[in-house]
Amino acid sequence: MHFDLTDEQKALRDMVRDFAEKELKPIAAELDEHHRYPADVVAKMGELGLMGVAFPPEYNGAGMDYVSYAIVVEELSYACAGTGVICSAHSSLACDPINKFGNEDQKKKYLSRMTTAEWLGCFCLSEPQAGSDASQQHTTAVKKGDKWILNGTKNFITNGREAKVAVVFAQTDKEKRHKGITAYILTPDMPGYSVGQVEDKMGIRASSTVQIVLEDCEVPEANQLGDVGQGFTIAMTTLDGGRIGIASQALGIARRALEESVAYSKERHAFGAPISRLQAIQWKIADMATEIDAARLLTHRAAWMKDNGMRFSQQAAMAKLFASETAMRATKEGIQVFGGYGYVREYPMERLFRDAKITEIYEGTSEIQRLVIAAAALKD
Repeated sequence: MHFDLTDEQKALRDMVRDFAEKELKPIAAELDEHHRYPADVVAKMGELGLMGVAFPPEYNGAGMDYVSYAIVVEELSYACAGTGVICSAHSSLACDPINKFGNEDQKKKYLSRMTTAEWLGCFCLSEPQAGSDASQQHTTAVKKGDKWILNGTKNFITNGREAKVAVVFAQTDKEKRHKGITAYILTPDMPGYSVGQVEDKMGIRASSTVQIVLEDCEVPEANQLGDVGQGFTIAMTTLDGGRIGIASQALGIARRALEESVAYSKERHAFGAPISRLQAIQWKIADMATEIDAARLLTHRAAWMKDNGMRFSQQAAMAKLFASETAMRATKEGIQVFGGYGYVREYPMERLFRDAKITEIYEGTSEIQRLVIAAAALKD
């Protein structure tokens, strides 16, 4: 593994950084304040290839690698974490399983429109009674003729309000538990599909989080994703890649916290000098910088392993765990650097703190990541 980015990756980073600085950073506070989905910005991201950066050109993707995808999500999240997760959930949770497990017709029909952001995607696994234990699905799918009939409620669905494509998981055989789950590709125009409660969240408020309600939802047989009973494998495989996206989101948040803290510490004076000269502040900066660098190395390693066809479940869990907890520490200490100003909305630190918390929860809590890591470490 090379630690330097390729020229192509550097060019991508610089392009996305410039885009985020001009298009996202100036409106991030307003998006957060009004829970506004940035439709115009997402459309531009689609035009730039950012919503399909790691997918094949034959399906309108940019044909780049997963390290490039991690770079995109970090740079977007630096400016606006809500927009970062719109890209992350769409790409890694909705596009990726269709690319990996979908047939040619499904890729042409759905993936080709998703990679350009014409259609936004979402991932429907969690339920009101099935969060960390995804095997306890209550949503059912029953075959009737050439259709599947789905019934159930999916919870905490990122992009769910705007999504035109949903990757949904349901029990086709309850007796088999996780081996009885099957995946499907749904669209909001299918009879029985509706958007339920829209959540009022602490952070990442530029992205919608909703319930998806399925009431005798009619799904054509052609929209079955993968084999019957393969759904749990599809879900877990997808989440491995998704954790790289959330690690990248956390990196963007943490890096913004560090840079804001450095700039403020040089401007704020106390005891006759900038507070950047105080050892108490310097140690906070040092810890932030060190942990962010370590988190990026973990994240890019996991992405590189995925690119090279290696098993990366443990490495993705490590990256997600460490990066998300780094984001929480960096934003917490950033508020301390800002003092009282860190607690008010005039400055970005309180928003960064609110945005950081969810990275320890979704796509597998920190506790679940530790279970994954320990299981791999203890395996004979």
